[in-house]
Amino acid sequence: MSLLKNLKEAVQARLDIVADHAFRDRDSAAHLEALKSAASHLDALVAELPSNTDPTLRHYLERQSYTKALAWLQDSAA
Repeated sequence: MSLLKNLKEAVQARLDIVADHAFRDRDSAAHLEALKSAASHLDALVAELPSNTDPTLRHYLERQSYTKALAWLQDSAA
């Protein structure tokens, strides 16, 4: 699986966890742990990006603009 595909899935997973208010309300500690895990996984993938990665994508990821990063990744895959 390509790094960009993994990155797209990791960004989507993080956004999904943040948006899952029912999970947060039901078990805030587990929600926080899931968020930490998703963030850690995403950070590890970002660290693997080559130096020639598109600067716009890198900017979105470094600024944690994950909705914009996901849109960029979806557009690049099309």
